[in-house]
Amino acid sequence: MEAKGLFNVARKEFIDHLTSRKFILILVLFLIISAVAMHGGIGDYNNRLESYKEQISQVEEGERRYMPEKPSILIIFQRMRGLMPFLGAILAIAMGFDLITREKESRSLKSLLSHPVYRDEIINGKALGGILALVFAVGIAFTILFAMLLLFSIVPDLGEFWRIILFGAVTVLCLLTYFSIALMASTSSENSGRSLMFAFVVLLILSFGVPMLGELVVKSAVGEPPERPEFQSPRVIDIEHPGEEYEEWERYRKELKAYNEKKWAIRDAFEVLSPDSNYGMVAVSLTDPYVTELHSGSWSSSHTLGETTSIQESLEKVWKNIFALIILPLIFFAIAYVKFMRLDIR
Repeated sequence: MEAKGLFNVARKEFIDHLTSRKFILILVLFLIISAVAMHGGIGDYNNRLESYKEQISQVEEGERRYMPEKPSILIIFQRMRGLMPFLGAILAIAMGFDLITREKESRSLKSLLSHPVYRDEIINGKALGGILALVFAVGIAFTILFAMLLLFSIVPDLGEFWRIILFGAVTVLCLLTYFSIALMASTSSENSGRSLMFAFVVLLILSFGVPMLGELVVKSAVGEPPERPEFQSPRVIDIEHPGEEYEEWERYRKELKAYNEKKWAIRDAFEVLSPDSNYGMVAVSLTDPYVTELHSGSWSSSHTLGETTSIQESLEKVWKNIFALIILPLIFFAIAYVKFMRLDIR
C-alpha cells in the first residue's frame, strides 16, 4: 500500500460524499433536528437560570436558607444524547451501505483495479474518506450549536468547553461504528439492497437484540429481587437494642445491594456490545458532572452543593464503554477489509 494511492482514493470518496445529494439531504435533516433540540435545551436552561436567580433573591431576603446550585449549560447537550445515535445511524449507514456494492453494480471496480492502485488502498481509502465526511458532518453540527450558544449569550467555562468537545469526539466514535457496519455489509453483499438490509439487521441486533438477551439472562441467572419488608424502614434506632425490624431491614438492604450488583454486572457485560448503550453511558457521564454511579440504563447523581466529578473521574466511570466504542468499529473495519481483499472480481 502506498500513501499516494490511499490519499487519492480518500480524497475522491470525501468529495463524492460532500457532493452527493443523499449525503446533503440527510446532513441537512441531521442539522435541522439537532438545532431544534438545541433550541429546546437552551429554553430549558434559561428557565432554570431564571429559577436560580429567583432563589438567589430569596436567599438575600432571608426567605431561603441554602444557596441553590447554578444550572450548567451541559443541560442543553443532554437533549442531544438521545438524538445523535438515531440520526447518526441513518447518516452513517446511508454513507457506507453502497460504497462497494455501487462499484460492483456499475462494474467500475474491475476498471478501478486496472489502474496502478492496490486493493488495500481502495478499501482503506474509501473508509478514510467516509470517516472524514463523518467528522465534517459532526463538526458542522457542533459549530452551529456553539454559534447558537453565543447567539443567546451563553458562554461555557473551560470545564464545560472540554466536556462538550469530548462529547463531540464520542459522537464521532459512535457514528464510526455505524459506518463500519455499513461498510462491512457493503463488502459482504451482492447488491445495495441486500447491503442496506444487512446493515440494519446487524444494527438492530446490537442495539436491541443484545440488550434484550442480556435482560433474559439477568432474569434467568439473578431471578426475582428480594422481598421488601412489609413495615417501613425504622427512622429512630436504639443502638444498644436495634430490634428485629431493624435487623430485618438491614438484611433486606444487603440482599438488594448484592442483587443489583449482580444484575448490573450481567447487563453491563451484554450492553457493552451495543453502540447505543455505550454512547448513552459516556454521554451521560460527560453531560452530567453530578453523576456518582453509572450502570446500563440507570444512574444516580449527587447534587450536593459544589460536589461535582472532574472530567477525569467522569471518563474513568465509563472507560469500558469508551474502549468498546473504539474496538467495535475496528472489528467491523477488519471484517470489511478481509472480505474485500478476498473478493472475487470478474
